[in-house]
Amino acid sequence: MKKTLMLSLCAVLASSAFAATDPVSARQDIFKQFKKDAGAMGKMVKSDAINKEEFSKLAAHLDEVAQQPWQHFPAGTASGQTAKKTEAKAEIWSKPAEWTKATDAFKAETAKLKQVAAAGDTASIKNQFAAVQKTCKACHDAFRKD
Repeated sequence: MKKTLMLSLCAVLASSAFAATDPVSARQDIFKQFKKDAGAMGKMVKSDAINKEEFSKLAAHLDEVAQQPWQHFPAGTASGQTAKKTEAKAEIWSKPAEWTKATDAFKAETAKLKQVAAAGDTASIKNQFAAVQKTCKACHDAFRKD
């Protein structure tokens, strides 16, 4: 009984450790947060019913999360190179300068969105949200299989 319990515990710990170190899963989890935050903000922008306090919280969270996924793109994790399904194109690694430029642009625009949202001007919020979306699209176009 003790042996079975210990083996079960080891298996659970090992699977948790694997999930924590799997870069594809880690970055996908972070991108899910991007999508959640951007989706909620997008609904507000489209409906012209921007809850400035909520939008500001979402923008701050997006800015925080925008710093995180880039470390989870080690070599060998492009589409077709891992057991886990991913949409990452090989260009991420073959064009590192362009990749860095794209991720830096996204981080810069999300930082601006956080500032604009905190200020609360609706027109500026809409314009800056569009700028963030533009950086998302540019990165997807160049570095993601869609």
